[in-house]
Amino acid sequence: DSLKTLLAEQGLAVLSTQSTGQPYANLVAFAASSDGSEIWFATQRATRKYANLLADKRAAMLIDNRANQAADVHQAMAATATGSVRELQGEARAQAAHKLLSRHPYLTDFVSAPTCAVLQLHVNTYYVVEHFQQVTEYHLS
Repeated sequence: DSLKTLLAEQGLAVLSTQSTGQPYANLVAFAASSDGSEIWFATQRATRKYANLLADKRAAMLIDNRANQAADVHQAMAATATGSVRELQGEARAQAAHKLLSRHPYLTDFVSAPTCAVLQLHVNTYYVVEHFQQVTEYHLS
C-alpha cells in the first residue's frame, strides 16, 4: 500500500540509463499504472537519455518522498523500479500520453510535439527503502 501511495502522490522521478558503462540520470515527470507495473514518461528524441535507451533498454527509476529535511533519513521512502523501456506508438502512445497529461497538464505542448517520444518502463522489480534501512523487494510477474 505504501508503494502504491508513493506512486500516486509523487510526480517526478530520477530516471537512470547508461551508455558504454557510464551511468546517466535525469529528472522526469511520470505517471504509473494502478498496479505499478508500468511507468510512463516523455522525452525529446534528441536527448542523451533517449539515445541511451535506444542502445540499452534497461533502466532504473527512483521515486521518493523526501522533503530535504534531516528527518528524511528515517522518515522518507524511496522506491527504485528496474525494468526495460520501450517507445509507444499509435493507440498505446495516445493512452499513455493521456495518463501522463492527466497528472502533468503543463506538459501538453511538450508531449504533443512530433519530436517527443512517450516511453513506458515495464517494471520487473521494485526495491523499496523505508525507515532508513528497511528494504523490501517486490518482483512483478
